This record gives sequence, C-alpha cells and structure tokens, in this order.
Amino acid sequence: MRAAAYLLTAILLAACATGGDLASANLGIADIEQRMGQPVMRWHDADGGETLVYPEGPQGYRTWFVRSDASGRIIARQNVLAGEQFAKIQPQMSEEEVLRLLGPPVPHWTIYYKARDELVWEWRYCNDWNEPARFNVMFDGTTRRVRSTYAASEDLRGIHGFSRFLGWCGR
Repeated sequence: MRAAAYLLTAILLAACATGGDLASANLGIADIEQRMGQPVMRWHDADGGETLVYPEGPQGYRTWFVRSDASGRIIARQNVLAGEQFAKIQPQMSEEEVLRLLGPPVPHWTIYYKARDELVWEWRYCNDWNEPARFNVMFDGTTRRVRSTYAASEDLRGIHGFSRFLGWCGR
C-alpha cells in the first residue's frame, strides 16, 4: 500500500514538473508565475484574458502559451511549436502576429540577409517523426511582413549537435 502511495506521489510530482493539466487545477496567473517564473512575453487577449509565454530556450523543443480567462484563472496550456501552429503563418503577416502564434524566436539564430533584404527568425522544435527540427519565418526586411516559411529536420539541414540523440526529442 505504501509503495502505491509513493508511486502516485511520484506521478503527480512529474505531472506538476511538466505542467500537468493546468486548466483543471483551478490555478491563477500568480500560481503559474510562482511555478514557472516570469514569462518572457505576455499580452492581454480580446476576451479580457491574458497569455503568458514560456519558451524552453535554444536547446528546448517547446514554447508554452498559458492562457487565462478574464478573472485570471488558467484555462489552457499549449505547446505552440507544432505543425498546426506553423500552418497558421501566412504571407503578409506582421512580426507581431507571428509572435502571438509562436512566441519569440531564438535570438542568436535571428539573421538579416542584406543582399535579399530578408530577416529570418528561427525556432527549434520536435517534428512529427520525433526528430529535432528547425522552423524559419522569412520576413521582407523593409516591410517586416512574412514572405515565406521553411521547416526541416536538423539532420537534413546539416546541423549535427545534439540531434544525433533522438531520444532527447521526446514529447
């Protein structure tokens, strides 16, 4: 009986460490900030709620959007670095619109190509085949509007660091 209690406690602690189901835990914004720290970005939504943005960093594969309702209660947590979010990026979107879909890109992977007058933002994510991959959004350098996007696994792009350890790209 005691072993079962320890196992249940371990499972619950693991769920908390990975975010668990925050919406059903009846948590507020202050609870999330206490658990996860200050968000990298935040904004108020049209419905009166708020979105908090937590990227895992350049070696991480996820950026978490934690959304609250108008009363400050957490209603959703979503990893936005995924195919369904990438598909929402359309030509002529502004930088702000992209940030509100994907969160901030990895700063030291952002590059401007003067010859093409093109700004490229890049995110690391785990693709559908459980491989480390990169997603790029290319902006017109003058208008700062989306020109196109590009996604490929790190192996296909010739990036070989940690990508050799595919087990690190778990979901």
